[in-house]
Amino acid sequence: MLEANLKEQLKTYLTNLKKDIELVASLDDSDKSNEMLALLNDVAALSDKITLKEVRNDAERKPSFRVNRPGEDISVRFAGLPMGHEFTSLVLALLHVGGHPPKEDVKLLEQAAQLEGEYEFETFISLSCHNCPVVVQALNLMAALNPNVKHTMIDGGLFQDEVESRGVMAVPTVFLNGEEFGAGRMTLEEILNKADTGAAKRQAAELSKKEMFDLLVVGGGPSGASAAIYAARKGIRTGIVADRFGGQVMDTLAIENFISVKETQGPQLVAQLEEHVRSYDVDIITNQRAVGLRADGIAEVTLENGAKLKSKALLIATGASWREMNVPGEKEYRGKGVAYCPHCDGPLFKGKRVAVIGGGNSGVEAAIDLAGIVSHVTLIEFDNKLRADAVLQKKLNSLPNVTIIVSALTKEVHGDGNKVIGLDYEDRTTGEMHKVELEGIFVQIGLVPNSAWAREAIELSPRGEVVVDERGQTSAPCVFAAGDVTTVPYKQIIIAMGEGAKASLGAFDYLIRSSVSDEQTNAA
Repeated sequence: MLEANLKEQLKTYLTNLKKDIELVASLDDSDKSNEMLALLNDVAALSDKITLKEVRNDAERKPSFRVNRPGEDISVRFAGLPMGHEFTSLVLALLHVGGHPPKEDVKLLEQAAQLEGEYEFETFISLSCHNCPVVVQALNLMAALNPNVKHTMIDGGLFQDEVESRGVMAVPTVFLNGEEFGAGRMTLEEILNKADTGAAKRQAAELSKKEMFDLLVVGGGPSGASAAIYAARKGIRTGIVADRFGGQVMDTLAIENFISVKETQGPQLVAQLEEHVRSYDVDIITNQRAVGLRADGIAEVTLENGAKLKSKALLIATGASWREMNVPGEKEYRGKGVAYCPHCDGPLFKGKRVAVIGGGNSGVEAAIDLAGIVSHVTLIEFDNKLRADAVLQKKLNSLPNVTIIVSALTKEVHGDGNKVIGLDYEDRTTGEMHKVELEGIFVQIGLVPNSAWAREAIELSPRGEVVVDERGQTSAPCVFAAGDVTTVPYKQIIIAMGEGAKASLGAFDYLIRSSVSDEQTNAA
């Protein structure tokens, strides 16, 4: 099952096992069960601390297996083959159940180990989803640390009947004790904060006690990371607060225009960004969202949990989010057929009919990718022609199961109460209305700046972008901004990094001039 070089790598990792592990498999006579058995035999043969046993339990999903310690009741289960992006999840599960210390923050590990109550988590994933392993690994770790926590990873492509019956239309989707808990990428800290109802209040009190920063960066994407590094190198008290590191880059797979790096992937680049920031003396605050801003000489940021952070200068680098269609039915059926990440959610629509909204590069690339999975793709573009690169259009036009509709305005998403069943669009040339029956809609119409939280304190453009000058300074002297959230054109990773550095230098210059001015005033 495993290639020779992969076996050698895994064997090296397994030397870190400190406790015995048993792999408890629940199998049937299917081909997937045979594949799973071959995988588990390969794994068990690599360490004398691992044993394999098969159980006949009709109550368990088949094929599935549990990673356990003999004589204990640890519930880390994989329903499906943890290959592709999920192979790392298997390796970490083996290590953590086997007693190898996790690399997470000690406070988070203590919080996970002390959770009280009964928590049975189930995570539906697709093996092509690059966000799913983050959730799976976090929940597996919680289960390895706390006997009150159980977790099962479920391959949605393998257990299609369960996907249908439970209305799963996006990955990762997490259920807790049978009820939907959350969807999308979630870190260990985010999951704990949501499951531990008192966590937000405790965090807010702790954060509000922090001393004033010289420069606080809001946002953890390329511009925010660049700004924090440049500020920290100046020796000033620097903080960065972000919902998550990476922003939109985390949802980007192939990156081929980042100069000096021929090819990389979004999650890989984000990991490098975070590692670089952490190599400096930066106070990093993650899993926190800014909801308000005051800027009257001193910047004060209000977080969603109620905490307030103060800084002599502020740098906004909150980036942008997927632009929505803003039509009836879109919000109601988000995650129930309306999706924004074809790489993550595409496998859930295998053999079904879908639409892609948008004829730019992202829309056409999505249609091409989906055409290899689904039965039919309808691409709907508002303009009278596609706007994607010619090479992409040529590939799209060669696909037999793609229909292209231009000069079309999507008007409404229809559903049956549980999932999407179709959409209406208007022919902009004739004014006629048309209905398309389908099971999925992938929205690819660009981005909207994440600036609403700051609108009361600084000037925004009609498009909602933060207005900045050549130094990245906003209409409030102590507030600077950089990246996709600003009026700077051409939203590219490399441009965002450069703008982050420039705005950080602008903020440092402002701090120097402000301190000199204050000294002169005091002397007078």
